[in-house]
Amino acid sequence: MPSRLKRLIGAIIILVFVIVYAFIAAFVGDAVTMSVPLVVQMLYFAVAGLVWIVPVGFVIRWMYAR
Repeated sequence: MPSRLKRLIGAIIILVFVIVYAFIAAFVGDAVTMSVPLVVQMLYFAVAGLVWIVPVGFVIRWMYAR
């Protein structure tokens, strides 16, 4: 597969994934953490805000693999 095509596909996958992940994380965070203390809410959103990096890292590694 040509390098430019892999990068285009990877960029589209990343864009769609991040948008969907943000909505799901916000929905779950709002539904689940509504009645918990503020510290737990902050911890959830901090972790949820960093977890997306792992799958995106795999996509980026695939994009630049030869």
